[in-house]
Amino acid sequence: MLSRQIKVGSIRQMQPARRWSHFQCALRATAALGLMLLASCGGGSSGTTTPSNAVQANELSAVAKLGEQIFRDPSLSASGQMSCATCHDPANAHAQTNNLAVQLGGPTLTTAGARSVPSLRYLSTVTPAFHFESDGTPVGGFNRDGRAQTLADQAARPILAANEMANASKADFINKLKVTPYAEQFRQVFGAGIFDNPDDAFARALFAIQRYEIEDPDFAPFDSKYDFFLAGKTNLSPAELRGLALFNNPNKGNCAACHPSAKGADGSPPLFTDFTYDNLGVPRNPDIPANSDTAYFDLGLCSRDDLSSRTDLCGAFKVPTLRNVATRRVFFHNGQFKTLRDALRFYVRRDTNPEEFYPLVGGVPDKFNDLPVAYRGNVNTTEAPYNRGPGQQPALSEADIDDLIQFLNTLTDGYQP
Repeated sequence: MLSRQIKVGSIRQMQPARRWSHFQCALRATAALGLMLLASCGGGSSGTTTPSNAVQANELSAVAKLGEQIFRDPSLSASGQMSCATCHDPANAHAQTNNLAVQLGGPTLTTAGARSVPSLRYLSTVTPAFHFESDGTPVGGFNRDGRAQTLADQAARPILAANEMANASKADFINKLKVTPYAEQFRQVFGAGIFDNPDDAFARALFAIQRYEIEDPDFAPFDSKYDFFLAGKTNLSPAELRGLALFNNPNKGNCAACHPSAKGADGSPPLFTDFTYDNLGVPRNPDIPANSDTAYFDLGLCSRDDLSSRTDLCGAFKVPTLRNVATRRVFFHNGQFKTLRDALRFYVRRDTNPEEFYPLVGGVPDKFNDLPVAYRGNVNTTEAPYNRGPGQQPALSEADIDDLIQFLNTLTDGYQP
């Protein structure tokens, strides 16, 4: 959300303009990698998708059409009632439609997840594979901790996760797939003997989902009011303009530091994320069943096996796009807040009024209580709007938040001028 990059080790402070230039260099370097990945079965994200080159729905490739059927098919789950579209509803910007902190899955749809559902919109544009920049900044990847390198990798986890679609194995999933009404279509696209090797068939199924997410323009329509505004086809209201100014102001919202709002150097529309990671110290959410265990913590980046030794990364989660943020039903990785206003108030009042968000222990707010004490120093406390303390004025007033919400509503897809 409205934050900036995590400061890791010796990562130096970068001014927003410099960071944007630095980031675009990284994007150019990763674009070629993405194209190479697409040539393989596993695939990867493509270059920037814009309204001018988006594939129309009736022009989807045969592989992408298969991917759409797989994406929407609940029979491919252990319960027979959960598909990718269950949690990533196309009608709600490919995000959840309820306000549960975490979704229920498994064979009987009673097993709770551990993180809130991220939207799948705008992931297929220029998301780079996870890597560390030369200055140590973690960037890119899919999922909230970047562990999936491609859209295909990302699709694999919910299919096999015990708290989601809960297939026992790749073979279990393929056994379901090969009795679907579109199984013959799958054979026609990938070969008559494709189901003979479950690992190969599983890889092709993931590739099909990836192609669907890349080719279908609904995943990246770029048709919000703000897009029309940038194209000179509509005007923003006075309140929306004030909200945009607050969004960009480094001493107020400072949102654009991690969620760039300007067009790219090539004129491409902004994605409202720089793909970095930040540690915001979001309060612990008691609505997540896993949190009933006081020893349990979701540590973000350092929860990955390959980054488990990087304790400086503990608590950092990927900066999401803010496109369609006004349609979200829960906010942050743990779904702690249910409204956009509450999420924004947390940003600007977390440090000036911590008692509003954290439980009191001995009469003192237990700040950053969803992290072990040893890792609470990782939380971003140096940049606006976090660079304040009790007794100081928040970076944004309630009237400012009103205006910022007005602007954020202009990022919702489907605007009719």
